Amino acid sequence: MKLLRYGPVGAEKPGVLDGNGNIRDLSGVIDDVAGDVLSEEGLARLRELDLAGLPVVEGNPRIGACVGQVGKFICIGLNYADHAAESGMELPAEPVIFFKATSAIVGPNDTVEIPRGSVKTDWEVELGVVIGKETKYVSEAEALDHVAGYCVVNDLSERDFQLHRSGQWVKGKSADTFGPIGPWLVTRDEVTDPQNLPMYLEVNGHRFQDGSTSTMHFGVATVVSHLSQFMSLQPGDVISTGTPPGVGMGQNPQTYLKPGDKMELGIEGLGVQCQDVVQG
Repeated sequence: MKLLRYGPVGAEKPGVLDGNGNIRDLSGVIDDVAGDVLSEEGLARLRELDLAGLPVVEGNPRIGACVGQVGKFICIGLNYADHAAESGMELPAEPVIFFKATSAIVGPNDTVEIPRGSVKTDWEVELGVVIGKETKYVSEAEALDHVAGYCVVNDLSERDFQLHRSGQWVKGKSADTFGPIGPWLVTRDEVTDPQNLPMYLEVNGHRFQDGSTSTMHFGVATVVSHLSQFMSLQPGDVISTGTPPGVGMGQNPQTYLKPGDKMELGIEGLGVQCQDVVQG
């Protein structure tokens, strides 16, 4: 299934994409794409629905973040061998963990705001992993059983804030609009191999990132298992698993976002995001 949330900011309704690309309204069935809905039992109930019997959402509504009520927004740094090389950094012995503020979360096509004082706002297309049930001390062999599904994430970053402002990376990662998620939450059963997904990102029609999850240093199962040794993961938690090469910081000369830019990014089978950039 491809689950989504649509409607005005703060008033999104749950929906599902049918086989013809129509949005079907789920608000008569569930309150949100969140919590217990993401469990194996919750998703099984949704699979039993006759989508043709659900109301079609007319027009072209705004698409919100594909997961609601996100408790934790966890990110993995330097998780692609080729991205670490372009950053001039060694691959870590264990996953590098940092957080983005959940207030950074927006819809996949919402406007991205360059924060005040920014001089190095950058892009990062990433595979998002959405947790479906409580996960604590889980093994790698069982880790994927705890995943509800996958989505596209743009892990926007202000590199000067991130690297030179005397703090953890969270300073450069958490500005409002720095976490577009979606358009869809694609359930785990539709993603045969999360370690073989082509992904890309373009700015103003120029393709900067053209990679694959196959070059991840730590795969999804490893990441989920590792995180669960340090904290419990809850339904709806989002893990952004790192980015392939081609970020602005890695260009020669370095290239960063400016007002008026347009981004397009996507992952095979998980949909496409399009964002206009403005000054915040």
